[in-house]
This record gives sequence, C-alpha cells and structure tokens, in this order.
Amino acid sequence: MHKGSEPGRWSTKFAFYLAAVGAAVGLGSVWRFPYLAGANGGSAFVFVFILACLAIATPLLVAEFIIGRRSRRSPPEAAGEVAASFGRSRGWNSIGILGTVATFLIMSYYTVIAGWVLAYAWKCASGELTGLARPAVAGYFHEFLSSPLRVGAWHLAFIILVGSISARGVNRGIELANKIRAPGLLILLLILVAYALTTGDVRRGLTFAFAPDFSKLSANVVLAAIGQAFYATGVGMAMMLAYGAYVPLGASLLRSALVISGSIVLVSLLATLMIFPLVYRYGLNPAQGADLVFNVLPTAFAEMPGGRIVGTLFFLLLVLAALTPSLAGIEPIVAWLEQRRGLSRSKASFAAAASVWMLGIGSVLSFNAWAHWHPFAGIARLQGMTVFDALDFISSNVLLPVGALLTCVLIGWRLPRSLGETELPEETSGARRLILLLLRYVCPVAIAAVLVAALA
Repeated sequence: MHKGSEPGRWSTKFAFYLAAVGAAVGLGSVWRFPYLAGANGGSAFVFVFILACLAIATPLLVAEFIIGRRSRRSPPEAAGEVAASFGRSRGWNSIGILGTVATFLIMSYYTVIAGWVLAYAWKCASGELTGLARPAVAGYFHEFLSSPLRVGAWHLAFIILVGSISARGVNRGIELANKIRAPGLLILLLILVAYALTTGDVRRGLTFAFAPDFSKLSANVVLAAIGQAFYATGVGMAMMLAYGAYVPLGASLLRSALVISGSIVLVSLLATLMIFPLVYRYGLNPAQGADLVFNVLPTAFAEMPGGRIVGTLFFLLLVLAALTPSLAGIEPIVAWLEQRRGLSRSKASFAAAASVWMLGIGSVLSFNAWAHWHPFAGIARLQGMTVFDALDFISSNVLLPVGALLTCVLIGWRLPRSLGETELPEETSGARRLILLLLRYVCPVAIAAVLVAALA
C-alpha cells in the first residue's frame, strides 16, 4: 500500500459484523465482567451494565463508525479529515491519536494476560493442575508469575500468533480468523454453560447474578458498570475507527453497533452463567477479583471430575476471546504504518506486534523483577502503581474517556446534523434524533462522571 492510499474493504456486510463483534467480545466479557459483577454485588451491576451498553456505548460506536467510514483514513487522521470536510480544524485528529495511543498501551498488557491464558490452556491440557490441593493451585499461579522468562515466553508466543494473522490482511487474515473464532467461541461457551448448569449450584449462582437486589446499587457500582461497558465495547480505543474505514456503503452503522452491544451483553451473561454456579458449587468466593479466572476457577477444575477437559476447554475459550480483540487492537497502528509510512501489510503488522511486545515487557516484569518498582511515585494519583497498573490506569481511565468525550462533542455539537442523514440513511429520522440526543447529553455526562471518579 502506498502512502495516502485507502484501506481495504470487508468482503461482505456479514464479514464486517463478525469482525466488529470479534473486536469487542474478548477477555473484557469472558474474564473481566464476571469478576467485576462478583465484586460489585451481582445483579445490580449486571442491570446497569446492560443499560450502559445500550444507551451509552451504542451511540458512541455509531459515532466512531461514522468517522471511520466517512474519512476512509487511519484512526490518527480520521476525525480531522471529517472535521476538515466541514470547515473545522484538523486538530480533531486528537480523537484518533488518543485512541491509538490508549489502544497501544492496553494491548501491551492485554497480550500479557492473553499469554497467561495460553499458558494455562497448555497446563490444563497437559494435566499439570489435575488433583492439586487448593493452596497448591494458588501457589502455582504465583509461582508462574514470578518467572519473567516463562511469562515472557508465553507473551511472545501470543504476539507472534497475532502478528502472523494480521499480516495476512483484512480478508485473508482478520476476516478468516473471525469466521473461525466466532462459532468456536460460541460452541465452547455453550458447552461450558451446559456443564455449569448441570453440575454447579445453579440456584445460588443465578440468584447472585440475576435476582433483583437494588439495595446494592451505589454510585461506585454504577460507575464500575459504565466503565465496564466502555471497556467491553472498545469505545475510544480507535479500533472501530479503523474497522469503520473498511465498511462498505449500504451497511447499517446503527445495526452494526447494536449487534456489537447485544453480543457483548449476551456473552457477558453466558460467562456469568458459566462461572458463578461452579464458584458456589465448590464453596469459592465470587468477589475474588482478577484472581477469579487464574486462581479460583482452576481450584474448581483441579477438584471436579473431568476437570482436566473442562479446564482445557475453558482456557481455550479465553484464548479465542483474546485473539480477535488483539488483532483489532493493533489495527490502528497497522493502518497508520501502511498509509503514512508506506509499509507493506506484513511489515506493518509485525512492526506493530513487535512494538506492543517490547512495551509489554514492562508489564511482564511488574509481577516479578519490577514488582516493587513504582515509576510514577512522584505523581500522587499514580503512587504505588507498577508499570502494569500505571498503563492500565492511564489508558482506561484517562485516555479512553477523554477521546470518547471529544467524539461526543465533534459528532454531537460541532458537525452539522446533515452528517447523520448522509451516513445513516438506512435509519428512521427518529433513530437519528435519538442517537444525536444521546451523544449530546447522556453520553458526555456518563463519561465525565467516570473520568472524575477515576481521577478523584
């Protein structure tokens, strides 16, 4: 691809839907959602999360698709291109720049976690965890994290997998990966849900997750649920700006956004059905936090009949969940390297993957050699944070919300309403007005609340 040339295209609308869902439905839905629900009271968190996906994340996804398809540019240049076409400043490129930087930071530690998942899929399949006592399972995870060479090797293995698929391009790489991943993830998820509902403590698990209990609803629960909606859908990460640039004319952007939000809600709820009956069946703690997947559940797998098979299937599910979001996560960098630096697709993909891997070394070392190093000790809000913690906080709690807020201002207030009529011709006038209303008033308030709470 030569400098300044346009990106490729999805072969069909369905291929775009699969890619967009694959970009969003990842570890955020299968790993992060259940432990946040467990830590935030269960059903109250789930209820607010569903509302946030529909009323906040969906219109923001539509706005990002509009910018991407209208501009046909890489994310760092997309918003400025659209703004300039209406006589506004190209300074709005800050939306894509913030998103690209945030996604780069997120991918650097997201792929480290994906490396853990890949390692545990192998460890379950090889029988290393079978029959271990509870203290031994917990110690096993911490022993694994304590070795930078082992953690780094699995991180590198996952990065090589992502770079190799991305190098094959939009159609032969990303599209094909999503066509394989989508049914594979759904089949594994349904098998594990059926197993959990058959063998787990269904009554307690479902009561905790779904029985209405609004006494647990608090400002912190609401903010956590809204934050998870942002994280799970990829709002502000520039992924949808990149994927939107490949969308063919005639594809409904609102329908695409609803497909993404609906898929995320569905997978998140299925993951909850899969995890909490097993947690209660084995007397484990649903509010265990991030250790729920790598400490608590392996304890159940070690004790249950057929746990070796069930555990292997579970971690293979997480590998599939991590793969396509990682492909989407490096795509803004790949697209920029192709369009602005004139690199071939394969060189751009491996360059992007290599840069993510190099930054990820800091996160790998945060759990062992650098565990007691706090690089931002001089900044009050970042005191006590490791490299891993700081990357997560800066990207998820600062860069993403600011980028999403700027998107609301640009599409909701600075560009003419005619843009909605041009880019959303398939929708009714009422639907277009509702999207604009949400982008102007509801989304900015929610984003500002999350941002203020994070920085307070």
